[in-house]
Amino acid sequence: PDASALLYSEFALTRRLHHPNVLRLHNFEVDTQCQRAFFTMELMHGLTLDKLLCEHPLGLPWPDLRDIAHALLDALAYSHSRGVLHGDLKPSNVMIGEDGLRLFDFGLGQAEKGVLPGLAQLSRSRFKAWTPGYAAPELLNGAQLTTRADVFAAACVIYELASGTNPMRGLFSTLSSNEHLSLDLQMPTNMPKHCWQALRTALAFDPATRHLTASHLRDILGGSSSWWSQWFHRRSESHASSMTW
Repeated sequence: PDASALLYSEFALTRRLHHPNVLRLHNFEVDTQCQRAFFTMELMHGLTLDKLLCEHPLGLPWPDLRDIAHALLDALAYSHSRGVLHGDLKPSNVMIGEDGLRLFDFGLGQAEKGVLPGLAQLSRSRFKAWTPGYAAPELLNGAQLTTRADVFAAACVIYELASGTNPMRGLFSTLSSNEHLSLDLQMPTNMPKHCWQALRTALAFDPATRHLTASHLRDILGGSSSWWSQWFHRRSESHASSMTW
């Protein structure tokens, strides 16, 4: 029952979102014979960002990184505007393909309190499934999910795409100040200085100083979404030629 309730919560939250960079869900069904719930969704062909990082272990060129960040933050900003929190933003939950970028897996998502009165509020006290390396420090210390926690996770993903390194690597999950993080992190060489300053703010350990919204960070980083088809075709052709003897 708990699993089915969580699955329906994910379905209901994601169905509220109609954005080109959010995975589209179709139907929620129950297989009565197996007594299992499931939902159907759009079929995508592409690769998740964790797979892309395997191909670019030192990070992506700035033009590609900028456009991925723009699409990702646009999807997140839209979700927040609809009162939906993601809760588990990480490279394996973002896919890019010929049809663009898709943010998916709202399984840990929640409705922002007071914004979606028609959706049941599930108790998450028994579910401690935040992903270390992307979860904001306050979540790991027992705080509630907020838009600022989502922004922190998005900033971790963007930093990793820029440098090839997760910014939380080697840090204790219960740190509550940003002093250690500011000492360890260096500005990625492929990122403009003004973008790094904004990203660094989004990576603050103290949520009170993490004041940038997803839309603010999107606008500072810039970029567009017009390059997907050309980029994906170039990548496919490059892989095909590398396999030709």
